[in-house]
Amino acid sequence: MGFLDRLLGRGKKTAGDMMGDSSMRREGAAQERQGAAEDRAAQHEEMAQEQRDQAAEARAERENT
Repeated sequence: MGFLDRLLGRGKKTAGDMMGDSSMRREGAAQERQGAAEDRAAQHEEMAQEQRDQAAEARAERENT
């Protein structure tokens, strides 16, 4: 959802600029920041899972030797 939120936020921000609607621009900017944060969180979750997998593999190797 992060990418979609960033895209929709950017659209709202642009529409707010074109219409002179500062509240729509702020809402779009906030939605864009939220999407970026969700993307970063997903990346960190993937990295954490990779680390857990590597730890499990190392533990299994250690137990098998």
